[in-house]
Amino acid sequence: MPSLSQAQQRHAAHYCLVLGEANALYLQGGDAILRGLKLFDDERANIEAGHDWAATQPLADETVARLCYEYPNVGPYVLSLRQHARQRIGWLEAALAAARRLKNREYEGAALGNLGLAYAELGESRRAIKFYEMYLAIAREIGDRRGEGNALCYFGNAYADLGESRRAIEFYEKQLIIVREIGDRRGEGAALGNLGLAYAALGETRRAIERHEKALVVMRAIGDRKNKGSILGNLGVAYAALGETRRAIEFHEKALVIASEIGDRHVEGNALGNLGLAYADLGETRRAIECYEKHLVIVREIGDRRGEGAALGCLGLAYAALGETRCAIEFYEMYLAIAREIGDRRGEGNALWNTSLLLDKPGERGQAIAHAEAALKIYEQVEDPNAVQVRRKLAEWRGER
Repeated sequence: MPSLSQAQQRHAAHYCLVLGEANALYLQGGDAILRGLKLFDDERANIEAGHDWAATQPLADETVARLCYEYPNVGPYVLSLRQHARQRIGWLEAALAAARRLKNREYEGAALGNLGLAYAELGESRRAIKFYEMYLAIAREIGDRRGEGNALCYFGNAYADLGESRRAIEFYEKQLIIVREIGDRRGEGAALGNLGLAYAALGETRRAIERHEKALVVMRAIGDRKNKGSILGNLGVAYAALGETRRAIEFHEKALVIASEIGDRHVEGNALGNLGLAYADLGETRRAIECYEKHLVIVREIGDRRGEGAALGCLGLAYAALGETRCAIEFYEMYLAIAREIGDRRGEGNALWNTSLLLDKPGERGQAIAHAEAALKIYEQVEDPNAVQVRRKLAEWRGER
């Protein structure tokens, strides 16, 4: 008869495989996405118990060390939807310790990079960058060109989040050189897409469209329907920025068709949200609300709390445009609660700032200022460029010159 410890190890190993199976189902797309998420939900208690057991055992046991490393790495897509970033950080810290115990520098670098991504999700971009620096150093030390390209991509994303789009572009261009050098076509498409987003943030929309179109060529060549849908959506956003809203809608509808075909609920939700924004630009606010409500149903169905917050924020904007202030504030309050729950500092700032604008009327100026001051504090902490706009509005409300 196996000892208790042996039985617990077998349990942990089995449910690590179950987590991997759930992730594999998710990646199949279609109805398999929801089957994968259901498998995780049904077995979540066992999966977490398996990980927690491994994480409390001495890492001197190589089998235990490998389990600690594998748990957060076999189910990244499912875990990204179901785990709070703080919980994921705990798993990744155990994975990092295990990688160091195994003296596997490749594993160590990957764990550091993933830790950076988790902190970035919490809005802690500067902290994330420190992890990316360690990841990049290891990748270069062991000659891992793919890892080096990933690290450069993460750097670009972090600086884009900080509003430093020019610096982000420098990293994406370095990444592009590497992925082309090693023949990573998927990485090439991702780099081009990120460059498009960075140029769009700078207002260089035509340049953004050029990069997105090149990314689209790559994704079509390799048959990557998932990323093709995302890029079509990005093109839609770019054309909307040019004021070509009807053309933007065409791209969002194409993205929606692809997402529905392959069962990519994330892209489907994003496409509906973007369609809502486009209809709002056309003044068709009620139609926009219909899209936002469909988006909200999807993100709640798949457990995407960040997406749920974004959809609620859009509904707040729509009802504000209709002059239904109290209804709009209720949506912003729900958005704020979610942002605080998941540690989305930028989302928290957005919810506070938008609420402050609605409170700016006789008798409620004090509340408006309080909300704006709270938003400003957050924007300054995460280095969000919206801080400039908030400072200007606060000075106006206070009667400052």
